[in-house]
Amino acid sequence: MLLLPKLLKRFVRKGQLTVITPDNQRHVFGSGPEEILFAGQRKLAPAVTVRFHDDRIEREIFLNPELALAEGYMDGRIDFEDGSSIHDLLALFWMQRKELRKHPIQKVIRNVRFRIRRFRMHNPLGKAGKKVKHHYDIPTEFYKLWLDETMTYSCGYWQSPDIGLEQSQKAKLRHIAAKLKIEPGMSVLDIGSGWGELSIYLAKACGARVTGLNVSPDQMAAAQKRAEAAGVGDSVTFINKDYRELTGSFDRVVSVGMMEHVGVAHYLEYFEKIRDLLPAEGIALVHCIGRVGPPGFTGPFFDKYIFPGGYAPAMSEVFAAVEQTGLWSSDCEFWRRHYHWTLEAWRERFMARREEVVAMMGERFARMWEFYLCACSISFDIGGDMVFQLLLGPHKSAVPMIRDYITDAEKALEARGF
Repeated sequence: MLLLPKLLKRFVRKGQLTVITPDNQRHVFGSGPEEILFAGQRKLAPAVTVRFHDDRIEREIFLNPELALAEGYMDGRIDFEDGSSIHDLLALFWMQRKELRKHPIQKVIRNVRFRIRRFRMHNPLGKAGKKVKHHYDIPTEFYKLWLDETMTYSCGYWQSPDIGLEQSQKAKLRHIAAKLKIEPGMSVLDIGSGWGELSIYLAKACGARVTGLNVSPDQMAAAQKRAEAAGVGDSVTFINKDYRELTGSFDRVVSVGMMEHVGVAHYLEYFEKIRDLLPAEGIALVHCIGRVGPPGFTGPFFDKYIFPGGYAPAMSEVFAAVEQTGLWSSDCEFWRRHYHWTLEAWRERFMARREEVVAMMGERFARMWEFYLCACSISFDIGGDMVFQLLLGPHKSAVPMIRDYITDAEKALEARGF
């Protein structure tokens, strides 16, 4: 190895990384596995052993660490030994990513990516739908392997980390319904309705008439079947449209896990559309992944393989758009570790069914998804990612002045078995 050792020597300070090259030489970096205080938590900086199966991978990782590491693992050009795993390596890297970003070449690369981010997130009508389908038109049977029975593919609401995945998802649905103060007969728009569980819940628990909006035909068809099976087929309708194509008025608008696909250049357009769909006393809830720090860009692995055109915004970007619409930001709640617990539950369930994933989708796909779940879990654990829920309305008094109503409504829903 010629290029990588210089980078790794200044980068791997805690824990230990052993790289075995194709000629079977071992290169060791770091001080050894040790417990460190990181982001206010005691964390083990692990010992990881990586084997390179060809000489090109070193240069590729030096120039583009995240993408080359992911693709190397997906293609079987990188493997792990001594009981270590891709999760261990990503944890080791994340704990020391600031050192990696200080390298002059990495600074240049990051600056270029930031400058072209609006081009990468250009999601006009038609093109946006195609990008979303890249992720959600994977066979529903694949998602059934590792999601819980609600088929909810977004962050759960964990009153404690031991309540379990299914209960956290049900608590999230209850929390959203309570916040929105939905009454029987109200019309609700669910933007980005997924497999329909939130729409079904709002119809069953609150007596709402729900329109689910989805650009993935496969998801939409599966959601309609689920609504009919739940006995609310007459109250819930799913339509295949981009949010920008919709007209009309809805008492409530909810958007869970969809704003991540909008793209920073379209935020004003997105919030203006929400405003235009609400009556004077209406309320909207936006649930989205966000970043604690300043504006950034989507990593190259996620942009290429997982969420093309997607982006988790900084709060400064969110409020800069909202403040131009005339909407009142009535409440903003931050979920800090909730998605880490959700992702860990998904990862455990995925790994338990990994052989079935390989049989269904192939080894390369299984490795890609494993990398994705590991990277996300670590980012929400010790990184700068979180989830926010924003309540918006045209009227200053549309949302109650104090939050007590949310707890009261949640208790009432739970008492009724919802």
